[in-house]
Amino acid sequence: MAHTLQELAQTHYENFPVGSFFIPRKYREPIHLIYAFARVADDIADEGAMSTEERIGTLDEWGEKLRQAVAGNSSDTKCPSDKFFIKLASAIKKHELPMQLFEDLLTAFRKDASNPIYSTFDEVLDYCRYSANPIGRIMLKIFNCSNEETERLSDDICTALQLTNFWQDISVDTRKKRFYIAQDEFREFRFTKADLQAGMHGERFAQLMKHKVAGTKKLFESGKPLIRRVNWMFRFELKLIWHGGMRILEKIEEQNYDTRFVRPKLDRNDKFFIAVRSVKDYRTLPLSVKLFSEH
Repeated sequence: MAHTLQELAQTHYENFPVGSFFIPRKYREPIHLIYAFARVADDIADEGAMSTEERIGTLDEWGEKLRQAVAGNSSDTKCPSDKFFIKLASAIKKHELPMQLFEDLLTAFRKDASNPIYSTFDEVLDYCRYSANPIGRIMLKIFNCSNEETERLSDDICTALQLTNFWQDISVDTRKKRFYIAQDEFREFRFTKADLQAGMHGERFAQLMKHKVAGTKKLFESGKPLIRRVNWMFRFELKLIWHGGMRILEKIEEQNYDTRFVRPKLDRNDKFFIAVRSVKDYRTLPLSVKLFSEH
């Protein structure tokens, strides 16, 4: 790898793109640490020229460093790697975060490292259960909003966000020969991976993507009630996340569902409208919901 794991962790930690100032300061550090852990693991699975075996071995090393830190076996605070994991382990203990959620994330990254072929959409959803849903459940734990209902709603939003990222990144993933469109869906729309790589049959691809965007929007809507069930410290940030995901899907629609060559991304105007929509939605919440606080 071009950088050591320690350098990657520190770089991601210092340039965290979410967990904004809308979240109280005391919660930002643990969120940033968790993001750094996940981003480094994602880079191990995706970036550089390592073999599959090397990627999985490095991910195993990354996970073992965390386990050792949580067990209290990392004591060299002068070592950048140990220092990072000691901080992360402290956050895990303070907020009583289940280690299984971190193990699930690593499971997803190992899958990415092996570049699997998904036979059915259910297999893609199962991947999301490991790659995306743990992040939402960790956030619920941090903000003391975790229960059976909020976890179910969070899973819907997180899966929708992961799927949105897949449809947004078609052009990038195709170059990497990575496909999150399942084999059965290719067959249903009479479209193939070879067609995608060759840029053929754009109308069939558009129909396939229109179907995927519609299904992803339904997941976002299914999870939206979560916003009324989290406390005020997380609520506006969640609104921004929700509207951000939906806006990406709108951008895909605006380019006629063709993400084969151009990756839709949010510009300044999009971010402004996301903020406006989030404020507008917040004003429509009942007073009892606005005053809801953690117990």
